[in-house]
Amino acid sequence: MTSGSAGKPQAPDDRDGGATDLRRTGIHPDFWYPVAVSGSVARSKAFAARFAGQRIALYRGGSGAVYALEDRCAHRQVPLSMGVVEGETLRCCYHAWTYRGNGRISQIPYLPKGAERPPRGVRSYPVREAYGLVFVFPGDPEKAATTPLPELPEFHSARHRTMVFSRTVRCHYSFMHENLLDMNHQFLHRGILGRIQPEFLGSDSDARSVEARYLFVPAGGKKDRGAGLLSAEGIGGGNSPDVITVRTAYPYQTLLAVPQKAELPAFSLWAAYVPVDAEQRVCHTYGLLMIAKPPVPGALRLAWPLIRRFTERVFAEDRMAVEAEQRAWDEQGEDWNQEVFPLILKVREVLRDNGVPIRPESALGGASALCGAASPADPAPSVAPHGAG
Repeated sequence: MTSGSAGKPQAPDDRDGGATDLRRTGIHPDFWYPVAVSGSVARSKAFAARFAGQRIALYRGGSGAVYALEDRCAHRQVPLSMGVVEGETLRCCYHAWTYRGNGRISQIPYLPKGAERPPRGVRSYPVREAYGLVFVFPGDPEKAATTPLPELPEFHSARHRTMVFSRTVRCHYSFMHENLLDMNHQFLHRGILGRIQPEFLGSDSDARSVEARYLFVPAGGKKDRGAGLLSAEGIGGGNSPDVITVRTAYPYQTLLAVPQKAELPAFSLWAAYVPVDAEQRVCHTYGLLMIAKPPVPGALRLAWPLIRRFTERVFAEDRMAVEAEQRAWDEQGEDWNQEVFPLILKVREVLRDNGVPIRPESALGGASALCGAASPADPAPSVAPHGAG
């Protein structure tokens, strides 16, 4: 491949098949996506969330159940996330129009007797709460019941303790998949992990997933104390190499770390990168780091602050790198990457093939969907719990 005088490639990189720019591919909406940490949605309170430009109002009713509505009042378009929760309903802060959890209008306080009621409410989203996160299904609601949530047995295991992460990163979600899957970037973390020699052990892939395995061999240098403590052998004083398995199983990603001399994982990570804006150049990362408890009682509890500090340092460096990649894409208007690692070319193919085109009207996803499938207003103004009427 040749380059022009300004360094711009004259043709698409053939190693990437000359395919559609991955950064113009949207994440597929027909999956369960976390949009909030459960603790952020307090009882009888509303919370503003977003998915790919769709504004979503979450609220927790008096019963403790969480509901998800399009974040706009059908009356004057004021965000419902600014509203007041009353029982299992959400009342708009402006004119007090009230909505049930299914999006139907429950009450218009000042509606004259005999006046015609609005024919439609607002879109509701299937919502589930699991693993300390609130998940919504932003795609076809008829597919929600048959689409499983991720299975994370370690989260509920008494042998593990889970650390939750929730961070906004200003990049397309695909950069996050590539960053974690390509462990050849450990030079970036040399000040935290010391010198690491990642040995690529192999990979597997299919139409929806890519898995890579590495052997992490310490090669000296100063290491953050939390890096050793994160390993089960590290808490016990060991320093054996780790076998790291990273898997993108669309649309989620996992990492498993097993010390070479151990049979069970020291820790596992589950992550979801949820687009925030309509152009999908910003994503919110939700992570669950499930750490195995060592034989010494209380050791993990004592090590927890150091492990948290270590993981935050690593994430900050990764965020710096992927946000720089996104800035380069924004400046160049296309992907100039000259990728040489076949594994990353494969994960790009998986993300493209399972994604959807990014369309300008995606920001109106809630309103456009409402046109064809909105819930009608209830015939009576009474307040009722979700599912009634």
